[in-house]
Amino acid sequence: MADDKELPEDAITNEEINATVLPGHSGEKPLADPKKRNAFTELMSSPQKPKIKPTPKAISHRPIPTLPPNAPFTGRNGLGAYMASPAKFPAVIYHNEDFVAIYDGFPKSSVHVLLLPLNPEKTLLHPFEAFEDPKFLALVKAEVKKLQILVASELRRLYGKHSASEQARIEAMKTDPPPEVLPPGRDWEKQVLTGIHSGPSMNHLHIHVLSVDRHSSCLKHKKHYNSFATPFLIDMEDFPLDPEDVRRHPGRQGYLNSDLVCWRCRQNFKANFAGLKQHLAQEFEQWKRE
Repeated sequence: MADDKELPEDAITNEEINATVLPGHSGEKPLADPKKRNAFTELMSSPQKPKIKPTPKAISHRPIPTLPPNAPFTGRNGLGAYMASPAKFPAVIYHNEDFVAIYDGFPKSSVHVLLLPLNPEKTLLHPFEAFEDPKFLALVKAEVKKLQILVASELRRLYGKHSASEQARIEAMKTDPPPEVLPPGRDWEKQVLTGIHSGPSMNHLHIHVLSVDRHSSCLKHKKHYNSFATPFLIDMEDFPLDPEDVRRHPGRQGYLNSDLVCWRCRQNFKANFAGLKQHLAQEFEQWKRE
């Protein structure tokens, strides 16, 4: 299908659009269900332990097509499979009557998950249109917050032992008995991004929840990085979006083709993606030790 071919305004590649097997996921689920205690908690609580820039071919965003009944879950419709049968997929973190949370098959950070709303009236709408409904937007924001907390807990589990800000908390948890009030430790929620792409490449409505590090072997192209390091990614807290907000026109703004700027130190690598990738690996080591 022509719709499943990579377009100039896509933030992902043909490989990602048409993937049928999720790379890098063996079925293990390090992220816990929100109703259960986080693995890190279980372990550590044990006694042992701007201006518009017009372009000649300005594109607002790719239109979301109307799908016929029983359309196959292939190409840009791939996320629909998780929504239709969430229990079948190891990549599903949890699901309820309103949402399915999954690992991103091609993560662009060390922790990257997606939230898929199940409302049949909204799931094939562009986020700009879907989030015009205040009740639906409030429901999505509340679930995004839950998933943000879950991702923050996973970051603590993965990197807490490396973080200088966590050491007092870790030592306190090793005492017997531990203090009633623990040192707060690092605010991992501030290390989590949440938002939507202004030009979604997949047809079903989805919200990105990911760590800020942008450290991943799946981050392979300039547009991969810029889709999460420029206003192409719109924070959920920015909704409802003003009708005149320039981010409604990502093609016109040229976000995906803008200079590569480090998210942490703001060094500008221009078009040098290889240089940025090497730098991001260094920044990742420093970031997790903060």
